[in-house]
Amino acid sequence: MNNLPWIELLSWALAGFFVIGFFINTFAVNTVVPEYRRWGYPGWFHLVSGGMDLAVALLLPATATRPFGVALGALIMLVAVATVVRHREYRRALPPLIVGTLLTVVGVTML
Repeated sequence: MNNLPWIELLSWALAGFFVIGFFINTFAVNTVVPEYRRWGYPGWFHLVSGGMDLAVALLLPATATRPFGVALGALIMLVAVATVVRHREYRRALPPLIVGTLLTVVGVTML
């Protein structure tokens, strides 16, 4: 079931999403750092988040490393949802929920 071409496309699309996340978290410091601080994360956490996004983006495209990318990406999305829900920013939970669902679809097709 893992030879489905749409799974390859979805994996690449998700990798692209995480590349964008890498750039935003790493370089949009004036926008991102105040958000992380408001949520209780240290000022440098945007670099950790960006690094994890880049790792997911690099792991997802290759079939051999895709399970690790799915797992790390799903964990990142779970933490993102938990963070915004904890701070009652419910509308902000929708994008990570969608990405987490798509990662789950990719993960299930690998079984």
